[in-house]
Amino acid sequence: MEITLLGTGSPLPDPRRGGPATLVRAGGQTILVDAGRAVVMRLAGAGTLPVLLNAVLITHLHSDHITDLNDVITSHWVMTGIETPLNVYGPPGTQTVVDGILMMLAPDISYRLAHHTDTLTYKPKVVVTEVKPGATFAIGDVQVKVARTHHQPVEPTVAFRLEHDGKSVVLGGDGIPCDTLDEICAGADAYVQTVIREDLVKLVKNKRFLDILDYHSTVEQAAQTATKAGIKKLILTHYVPSMQPGQEDEWRAFAAKYFDGEIVLGDDLTTTTI
Repeated sequence: MEITLLGTGSPLPDPRRGGPATLVRAGGQTILVDAGRAVVMRLAGAGTLPVLLNAVLITHLHSDHITDLNDVITSHWVMTGIETPLNVYGPPGTQTVVDGILMMLAPDISYRLAHHTDTLTYKPKVVVTEVKPGATFAIGDVQVKVARTHHQPVEPTVAFRLEHDGKSVVLGGDGIPCDTLDEICAGADAYVQTVIREDLVKLVKNKRFLDILDYHSTVEQAAQTATKAGIKKLILTHYVPSMQPGQEDEWRAFAAKYFDGEIVLGDDLTTTTI
């Protein structure tokens, strides 16, 4: 099972980091989790394309996690040779978001159909499955479990656990520690968590920025969750504030206070295998 941090940025624009997105390859399946800024560019950097995706999983409907879902949909559509569905799984509300994206794309869709009359005779086909905590489903031979996470007032938000051939990874999305996250993480090989540096956030005396402290895991909290669950590899992403070059060891040290396993972090396209 191969895990690639496609985008490690946050809602704040960063020229070096795309928006939140993670790629999981397992058992011949290629699965995208969240679709932040520049995700299609990062997919290309990881050696794949939207047309090669078997599924897209959405943890929640915050704009920074779905802002480039429209690009995934369009790129998938125009690169297909025959009508091919793009399978999207996400919490309740995902269908409304996808319907809105397709409405926004309606002029572009009409232009392309009018121009490519011999080779493009079908509209984008996006098959949305809205999943609730406790749901299970399969993407090829990859088994997926869904659990509730705590990112209120964003509701609902979910984590996904992907399992294949005895290996497992949990993608926690945004949120703070909670019992249901502990449960889905229990015994997993790897845990991908978005994190903030509380000490650095508090240096910014802006109320709107400080508000993020109450609904995002700190580096330390992610490490504590990993230790409690018996995780082997902790993978950190969605760095707030943006992790600067040369700060990697500093961020890793905050996690190492509470977790003695392998800690993975870095730039976009950082890849690890379990």
